[in-house]
Amino acid sequence: MALSRLLRPLQRAEYICEPCHSFSTSSIAFSGHNKWSTIKHDKARNDKAKSKERAMVGKEIASATQMWGPDPKYNPRLTLALSNAKRASIPKTIIEAAILRGQGLSVSGQALENVTIEAMLPGSVAAVVECQTDQKARVLQDVRYMIKDNGGIVTPTTYLFEKKGRVAMEKKDGTNPDDYLDQAIEAGAADITTDDKGRLVVFTDPSETKSVGETFAKLSGLIIEELEIFWDPNRDTMVEVQDEEQVKALEDLLSSLREEPSVQDIYLNSTEKF
Repeated sequence: MALSRLLRPLQRAEYICEPCHSFSTSSIAFSGHNKWSTIKHDKARNDKAKSKERAMVGKEIASATQMWGPDPKYNPRLTLALSNAKRASIPKTIIEAAILRGQGLSVSGQALENVTIEAMLPGSVAAVVECQTDQKARVLQDVRYMIKDNGGIVTPTTYLFEKKGRVAMEKKDGTNPDDYLDQAIEAGAADITTDDKGRLVVFTDPSETKSVGETFAKLSGLIIEELEIFWDPNRDTMVEVQDEEQVKALEDLLSSLREEPSVQDIYLNSTEKF
């Protein structure tokens, strides 16, 4: 009887202790899992943002070099672009490659060749991927594989776009497109408007982009800030991506494509900017 009385409290103590121990352990594990997931998601989001920024700054450097040469002493646009690259902590190798690309050269000194790849990406978004490379076969293989491996399909899509030339002038307060309509017509531009930065922009036939831009600059007294040939999506064929999984798949694929050194521009017919 005495032995039974001694054992009974011990059994109750063990019964109370076990769930306490289990609760404490599971709580710590769950908290750690949440923290790790948050870190991974934040890192992925930051990596995508950095990839997009590197692509934009690299394009800015290449464009400035193409228009006014590779020497910053005689190229104020390149000086500004290099300053932006430094502020964004863009690696030196990317900057040097962009300057060479503006001269039509690869890092090995070989002449670059333009390559256009058409594809349908997740969310039924049509894409035109413009590349520059001295190894056409490799780029075609790598980029096509990247698209297919991330849920896309390599298929004709340029019929959903129109190729245009675009010249953006340096911003000037109080600029009104109507005030420069005559100069734009005389220069041979197809249209004139302002962009979201308040800059005057003229559109033209792709083959006449540089000549129209230079003529308009002389007639208007404005300075050319950007000059490019791009694929403009047809407004009646643009799509909106609403499914979250498709948005994520599209963002992941675009991030991978922008990490490919040969990829220069990616044009989409989506209503959202990615």
